[in-house]
Amino acid sequence: MTEFRIDKITLDDIDQLQKIGRQTFYETFSTGNTEENMAKYLEEGFSTEKLTTELNDKNAAFYFAILHPNVIGYLKLNFGQSQTELQDDKGLEIERIYVLKDFHGKSVGQLLYNKAIEVAKQKKSDYVWLGVWEENPGAINFYKKNGFIEFDKHIFKLGEDKQTDIMMKLKLKN
Repeated sequence: MTEFRIDKITLDDIDQLQKIGRQTFYETFSTGNTEENMAKYLEEGFSTEKLTTELNDKNAAFYFAILHPNVIGYLKLNFGQSQTELQDDKGLEIERIYVLKDFHGKSVGQLLYNKAIEVAKQKKSDYVWLGVWEENPGAINFYKKNGFIEFDKHIFKLGEDKQTDIMMKLKLKN
């Protein structure tokens, strides 16, 4: 059986985070967006400055999915005031779960998701929430399969394009 590992990301891993972040985002969203908007988002959203700020945020955490020796995906979590919305101390936001296309369907996303739930329980969160692009049915189905329900919508800006994200929530059992 293939052995995946989940490792916490530190500032020392910023180059690898930038690489996997850009690659997985491009693989996931390039077909539904213009090259200009993708280039702008990849440059700004994964800049060294932005990632340094995020990695230094005590209310955020990043984790790599590793199939030795390669990083094949990552997870970003936000708590408290670092959440993009809601900013409720009782909630935890899954901001990103991205896996290289070659590893889709191999339970890597589920492993990262399980890590998010583990962290939420350690932090005694009442619920986990996230936003997922309305045109990403695979991700929407993944979260529904894991018990998430839709509760709102918000706008996500990709370059110059305003897109709608479905906001989903999972209430955790005590």
